[in-house]
Amino acid sequence: MIQVELPEIKTDLLALPFPKLEKRLLRKVGLAIEDFNMIEANDKIMVCLSGGKDSYTLLQLLLILQKKAPISFEIIAVNLDQKQPGFPKDVLPNYLSKLDIEYHIIERDTYSVVKRIIPEGKTTCSLCSRMRRGILYDFAYKNKVTKIALGHHKDDIVETFFLNLFYNGQLKAMPAKLKSDDGRNIVIRPLAYVSEEEIITYAAQMNFPIIPCNLCGAQENLQRKKVKEMLTDMEAQTPGRKEVIFSSLKSVSPSQLLDQSLFNFKAL
Repeated sequence: MIQVELPEIKTDLLALPFPKLEKRLLRKVGLAIEDFNMIEANDKIMVCLSGGKDSYTLLQLLLILQKKAPISFEIIAVNLDQKQPGFPKDVLPNYLSKLDIEYHIIERDTYSVVKRIIPEGKTTCSLCSRMRRGILYDFAYKNKVTKIALGHHKDDIVETFFLNLFYNGQLKAMPAKLKSDDGRNIVIRPLAYVSEEEIITYAAQMNFPIIPCNLCGAQENLQRKKVKEMLTDMEAQTPGRKEVIFSSLKSVSPSQLLDQSLFNFKAL
């Protein structure tokens, strides 16, 4: 079994007893679900499991909440095996078979397609993610899934905001709930209020069998890396800054911006 060392955490989270840490995460996930009406009675939730810390944490917390929830909903786990060289195909089935839940391993050789299309040395992540999303969306639609749960967390949302601001010229982040572009699927992000540090700490204590994300040999997204470094430096100089930025995404004043489609300036 592959076990990947998780990044080091330098906060008081390490001193927090595991039951309290788990309760804290469950509270935040429950609040996000309530705030955005993510899960409803008789929903069929498809948790997209990559083998990384985020998706393992998402699945574990949803399974706990499923037992406590006043409504009934179904959870299935789905992994897309993209045939990257060295992918440990036994890790996820071994793990999921112990959870006594329905799971599916979809096998598609998108790796060969991406390598054939993208020139050597160029980043493959964009094409790879589009193909992966299309396959998972199709599976969800054909299997009557009502919600697709992804493992993006609070830091992902803040980083995406700055990526769009700096590189795309848009005030746009990563919504906690959305309808897919094809209109067939609802995507939810129950970890929207959970920080990456909390997930790293929880995943380490749970000892999840983490699968490395660099098996395809793709280059790291340099733009996201720069944004992450900027936010890390900002947080070190002024602790709590990322929390303030995240809060700002929930408090938007269209009349204080310049988008004429959101506010009728001409009528003033």
